Amino acid sequence: MPNIQVANVSKAYGGKKLFIDVDVSFSEGRRYGLTGPNGSGKSTFMKILSGDLVPDAGQVSRPKKTSVLKQDQFAYESARVLDVVLMGNKALWAAMQEKEHLLAKDDLTDQHGMRLGELEMVVAEEDGYTAESDAGDLLANLGIPVEEHEKKMKEIAGGLKLRVLLAQALFGKPEALLLDEPTNNLDLDSIRWLEGFLCNYRGVLVAISHDRHFLNAICTHVADIDYETIITYTGGYDDMVEAKSQVRSRVASENSDKQKKIAQLQDFVARFHAGTRASQVQSRKKQIEKLQLADLKKSNIERPFIDFQQKRPAGRQTLVFNGVTKRWPDVEVCSRFDALVTRGEKVAIIGHNGVGKTTLCKLLVGELAPDEGEITWGHEASVGYLAQDHRDSIPGGQTVTEYLHDFDSRAGLEEIRGLLGKMLFKGEEGLKPTEALSGGETVRLLFAKLMLTKDNVLVLDEPTNHLDLESIIALGDSLVRYEGTAFVVSHDRDLISSFATRLFAFTPRGLVDFQGTYDEFLVRHAEDYRPGR
Repeated sequence: MPNIQVANVSKAYGGKKLFIDVDVSFSEGRRYGLTGPNGSGKSTFMKILSGDLVPDAGQVSRPKKTSVLKQDQFAYESARVLDVVLMGNKALWAAMQEKEHLLAKDDLTDQHGMRLGELEMVVAEEDGYTAESDAGDLLANLGIPVEEHEKKMKEIAGGLKLRVLLAQALFGKPEALLLDEPTNNLDLDSIRWLEGFLCNYRGVLVAISHDRHFLNAICTHVADIDYETIITYTGGYDDMVEAKSQVRSRVASENSDKQKKIAQLQDFVARFHAGTRASQVQSRKKQIEKLQLADLKKSNIERPFIDFQQKRPAGRQTLVFNGVTKRWPDVEVCSRFDALVTRGEKVAIIGHNGVGKTTLCKLLVGELAPDEGEITWGHEASVGYLAQDHRDSIPGGQTVTEYLHDFDSRAGLEEIRGLLGKMLFKGEEGLKPTEALSGGETVRLLFAKLMLTKDNVLVLDEPTNHLDLESIIALGDSLVRYEGTAFVVSHDRDLISSFATRLFAFTPRGLVDFQGTYDEFLVRHAEDYRPGR
């Protein structure tokens, strides 16, 4: 049976132990989400599963036909896009290459002929006669236009390259499929198509994702990295969180009851240890020894507390688009677009990759000007911006504390430390150099900056990039509580559904201003967002 079996695996980096003596089995026909906060070792464990990384101890067995989503988008620059997908089936690709090499010979021998017959059998067994058509379908469903399929990888956009690598991993009916962040660079309709594909997949799937909706949609089980081990739960991500909470609550309650009982017994022993009730005292001591408290290890799951405030509210008419037209550079972002956004509205900006969502954000914050028309902010509007290229927003040569202090020189050290603590920067981490920040730390620091500046308008372009699931949930909660106006670009459906009261949606008919929730929008515009469109 093509299972993945992990036996006594341990791994540490420096002095930090990620997992100790892990024993876990990933079974055929089941789809596992691999979860855990940033830094818990998800990607490390995935590399151990794939064989790309050797554990400190223990071993892993995996099916021969195991497919892995590769992360190096520049590994195939000279190859044709379709060929990169075909390479996902190693046996088929090797047979096709050898067959092509033999057929190019001028002096074919009988031995060559026999070999060609063997290769033909491999091609037939691996569905080689429909391989290019199957690969083309995968690419189209992942949002890569047909005209790109014959191009070299170096001729297509970086975001499309990552989709080609995903198509490569899915191709060829692998027995095991290991996917690290497969929804990165996918738009909403491609994500929904991928969910359907994986739900019909019959091998063993292990996937890492920060998309909670995606995990709930595809997972039959969740393998959660916590307490230096991996615990498997049945169901999706929300099921795991509930089960985990129930277990901890039950153990904590049982420990509390035991502690009360122990206190009563110890009181009895203290009062009568020198009296005539020696036998009863000894009995109580034995009871105390038996009442061992269960080990309730500290979970490494932490959720930041994101709390966006505003110094003062903006005017009621916060933003006006008046006949705005913009092309950038050769994409029509909007044409004669009109909209009035009032104070407190929460606008999600959605659409396929490359349609102009980031350009629209830059129009909002004044980094770009409309070709025609006007964008006018209302009275007292103060705009806080989180750009998509998060890392470029923070200069090097500073500590985390110094970076925040630059935005409000009157803020005291305790206030800044408090903000950093809410964003999970603890103790001496406030002295960490900005250039040493991870992706998740960078975004959390930018949130801390917005919490410090207290703007009454937020423009957030892909704020969930690099965040773990707990941080994304915290962001959704904060946007719901926020009393100002927000414009947020995201492909995270749970996040959008949690806060958005209005959508600016890029559709085949142009930029649409939809006043309603995301679920209402999907019902009204289902044709625009069907998979593979």
